[in-house]
Amino acid sequence: MRLFRKIAALAAPAAAALMLFAAVASAHVTVSPVESGTGAWETYTLKVPSEKDVAIVQVDLRIPAGAEFKQYEVTPGWEVTVEGNKVSWIAKDGGIAAGQFQRFYFTAKNPDTAGDINWDAYQHYADGSLVQWSGEPGSDSPHSITTIVEASGGGDGHGHGASGTSASGTMTMDEHEAIVAEENSKASVSPLLYITLGISLVSFLLSAVALLRGRKE
Repeated sequence: MRLFRKIAALAAPAAAALMLFAAVASAHVTVSPVESGTGAWETYTLKVPSEKDVAIVQVDLRIPAGAEFKQYEVTPGWEVTVEGNKVSWIAKDGGIAAGQFQRFYFTAKNPDTAGDINWDAYQHYADGSLVQWSGEPGSDSPHSITTIVEASGGGDGHGHGASGTSASGTMTMDEHEAIVAEENSKASVSPLLYITLGISLVSFLLSAVALLRGRKE
């Protein structure tokens, strides 16, 4: 029993480190859906989580080349400005506190040609710090990507691509949850997470072996 307790004590720090890095790897700004059709007027969801102990007071999003920003949904407590291809959500009071996330909804017309479009996002915190999500997939700060596929014929150009939302331009809660589930299943994970997992497991095994040897001696 005493040996089991010692091994459990060694495993706890490794598990804590793994959970910490897993949380950091998954907490990034995303734009969904991850797939839509060419030329469609898509209703996109910008999801912004907070990773610090201070509030996020402004979020900037760069509209990808070939896409056109059209409309946004009013979000209580936030004002929106549009300057060229930069759309900013600015908190009027409070912002996104630690441990919270905020969703912003907007409509954009997709490019007429198929391919990937990249959403570069920037988080401004109350302490003046800036977090940029503009890196390539697999980096520590990847931007979100939407794959634009050839749209099927017969549409009026004002649908919602591959998101499955209704023609009225609104989304139900079930539709939002389906988008989030799809987004999470396809989100890239930083190699740092796998490195941390490997180091934690090796450290635990070495500690357990040393403990067993010491017990035999």
